Amino acid sequence: MTSIDKSEEEWKETLTAEQYNVCRGGGTERAFTGKYWDTKTSGVYHCAACDTALFSSEHKYDSGSGWPSYYQPIEEDIIAEKRDGSLGMVRIEALCKGCDSHLGHVFPDGPAPTGLRYCINSASLILKPSA
Repeated sequence: MTSIDKSEEEWKETLTAEQYNVCRGGGTERAFTGKYWDTKTSGVYHCAACDTALFSSEHKYDSGSGWPSYYQPIEEDIIAEKRDGSLGMVRIEALCKGCDSHLGHVFPDGPAPTGLRYCINSASLILKPSA
C-alpha cells in the first residue's frame, strides 16, 4: 500500500478541523467524547483521511478507556507503528499505512487473542455500517 501525497492545504480542505487536528496533527480527542467510543453498530471503520478499511466492529470491545478500542486491525499489515516519546512516556503510535494519518496508540493490555488494545480516536474514523 502506498501513502497518499497531499499538501497540508489539501488535507485542510478535505478534513474537518477536528479530523485535521487528530489525523495530520497527532492530536487526541478527550475520553468519552468521540463519536464512536460506545458505538455498537456492526460495520467497518475506515480512515477518515483516505478511506482505507482499518477495523471491523467484530474486533471492537469496551476497554473502559473512553476511546474506540480494537484488539486487531482488519488486515495484519494495514496499520503502521511508530515509537512515540511525547508526554514523558513511551507509547506506540498507530498510523494509517494508506496516508500516514495518526489514529491513536497501541497498548499491550488488550484481550485475547492478540493481547493488544488499539486505542483509536473517533475523529480519525468513519464507520460504514453493514448492510
